[in-house]
Amino acid sequence: MQNRPACAPGWKLQPPDALVGDFPLKLVRFSTDDMPVRFGILDGETIAPLDAKMQDAREVIARWDELVPPKGADGRLGLGEVTLLAPIARPGKIFAIGLNYADHIAESQLGTPEHQVWFTKAPTAVNGPYDRIEIPSEPSAVDYEAELVAVVGKGGRDLTREQAAGAVFGYCVGNDVTERAWQHRTPQWALGKSFDTHAPIGPWITIAEGAGDPHALDIKSWVNGELRQSSNTSHLVFDIWDQIAHLSHAMTLEAGDLIFTGTPGGIGAAMSPRQFLQPGDVVRVEIEGLGFIENIAALRS
Repeated sequence: MQNRPACAPGWKLQPPDALVGDFPLKLVRFSTDDMPVRFGILDGETIAPLDAKMQDAREVIARWDELVPPKGADGRLGLGEVTLLAPIARPGKIFAIGLNYADHIAESQLGTPEHQVWFTKAPTAVNGPYDRIEIPSEPSAVDYEAELVAVVGKGGRDLTREQAAGAVFGYCVGNDVTERAWQHRTPQWALGKSFDTHAPIGPWITIAEGAGDPHALDIKSWVNGELRQSSNTSHLVFDIWDQIAHLSHAMTLEAGDLIFTGTPGGIGAAMSPRQFLQPGDVVRVEIEGLGFIENIAALRS
């Protein structure tokens, strides 16, 4: 019942449980034909649903220690029985860092920034891990950007680099979909980064304690089966701890906030000729140990 998009020609989707294995506990948000949207704990290949009254991601994150390990097997669901949704539907904040991999900086023909370059994405841009990415009906230049997304847990303000790891609840896969024409129309990037459906995340949140070193993960993207991006989070210019410390000096980071940590080289805008997403294209983003998201581009109706 998983909500997977129709495939582009010659491109086969893999089932969402293909990358579960023996990984740590994960927070999922899902629905079924006879069950409304709710959170659950993915343990191996089965989901333990949480109380249906718990609809706020901030509450789930705050109470995580009392919710795990999931008790008993009654009412558990297999991944194939559910529709996976964006693990956080409406984060309080989405911040994303630009120009944060050396190869992406080079292909953008820009210098390495002295300071962190931040922009926002509207919370309404959040999209599910297997839902459609909208392509505007007017001439467009929609691009993909594979990113590791840090999900804030404890959060705080004026955090030091040493405190940053303790502020993270977990990690998920993200695609910082970007409408390039709108992005570069003005010096401010926010509009071009905030179209509805242009922030697919998921397929779940892998809890930080079990995710391993977030600075040693392979990150890749494909379009219609063609490998476009291939790097490792060890190549971040500003690492996640620096990012969190920097942001928290300006604002309070709260549970459920999302931090897109940068994209490596290989974006469509840097190809010759440029390769922007067209209706029917399938974009897959995969991060080692965290799973993958896969979305089909579709003309906005």
